[in-house]
Amino acid sequence: MNQALAAAVLVFGVTVLVVSLARLLIVPCALWFEARHRRPPAGTPPHASTIFAPPPAAPPSVSVIVPAYNEGVVLDACIRSIARSDYPDFEIVCVDDGSTDDTFAQLQALEAELPRVRALTQPNAGKGAALNRGLQHARGEVLVLVDADGVFRPDTLREMVRAFADSRIGAVCGDDRTVNLDRVQTRYLALVSHVGTGLVRRALDVLRCLPIVSGNTGAFRRDVLERTGPLREDTVGEDLELTWRVYRAGYRVAFAPRALVHAESPSTLRGLWKQRVRWARGLLQSVRRHRDMVGNPRYGIFGPYLALTVATQVLLPVVQVAAFVVLVVLAFLGDTSALPDTVWGVVLFTGLALSVVLLLVAVLLDRSPGDLRHAWTLPLWPFYSAMMSLVMLRALWLELRGADNRWNKLDRTGTISIDTNLDGAPETSADTRQDR
Repeated sequence: MNQALAAAVLVFGVTVLVVSLARLLIVPCALWFEARHRRPPAGTPPHASTIFAPPPAAPPSVSVIVPAYNEGVVLDACIRSIARSDYPDFEIVCVDDGSTDDTFAQLQALEAELPRVRALTQPNAGKGAALNRGLQHARGEVLVLVDADGVFRPDTLREMVRAFADSRIGAVCGDDRTVNLDRVQTRYLALVSHVGTGLVRRALDVLRCLPIVSGNTGAFRRDVLERTGPLREDTVGEDLELTWRVYRAGYRVAFAPRALVHAESPSTLRGLWKQRVRWARGLLQSVRRHRDMVGNPRYGIFGPYLALTVATQVLLPVVQVAAFVVLVVLAFLGDTSALPDTVWGVVLFTGLALSVVLLLVAVLLDRSPGDLRHAWTLPLWPFYSAMMSLVMLRALWLELRGADNRWNKLDRTGTISIDTNLDGAPETSADTRQDR
């Protein structure tokens, strides 16, 4: 029994250590990104000059595509925030995907009021179909795909376009922040998400293997989408799958940390579970469709990176859950000799100490020290990590069963807890809730 416990402890501890060390190694890459991408002087035009035309030609036109299904509670704030953008040449194409609430009525009212807005509707067919409908009607040279709960800053589009720094960049991923800071869970997510968005995306940009253009803050060159084809409508991870096709076409993806979009994080545990299972299924479906890319050096560093992704995000959670089950069973039987017996021992065993260091670095890179006011939520981290491992097991089960693909979007609350002006002021004193 002691040998089994020691083996389970070793497997669990080593997997946590390997992931933590891998993230620690990306810190220099993230710092290098920051050194290379200093904020341009105020008033610098938003040219993507090496792609579209040499300065002083006009910046490329932009189309923002907003799919919406029963988004009445958040839609008005989203569209108005985009319409306030300081970018000189853009349009907003909104597609109602057969909503049963007042979504399309709101879109029609916004179209009548705001000259840049165009409202379309179609029978319910899913997010991918709604995005494709919008793309068919878009006129822009740069196509920005967002969710209907996103709240833009005035400079978001300008920063997104600026990131198309050379002709090899086919898509740009912006930075998404939590807008609804009214729950313990959303405050926790607002804090820990800096590691993935602030730290990891910077490093992966430098390594040229950023694997996803986020569905609520992403931009694509029109000519690149003409090569890759439209979004797939038979997957729950249309943003991830399209990003991999961008790499397959010979382009890469850049990160624009100052292209901020504030969007809702899941406010309930059930909503968080549904969202992360959908994301995990999207990863599994993309791996299946692009399995020839996994580990293939033909696609540069991106191919080997996909192999690492499969190992750490698909296989590792299975190993961790199995090891944890063994630990629980043996502990229940009274054998705890190999387990840590102090609080600090548990912290070190689970890799929390290193994770906190990485979080501090990420928050500083994102210039968001104010989010450290949510540090009291960090005791949730071990439970969140365990939940993410179970999420992958659930996703694997659903894929093996051939479960239906559904949009399965979050239930929106309409809560806006931050000031999204150009200066990025912190949380306001009272939440603004748009109840309809």
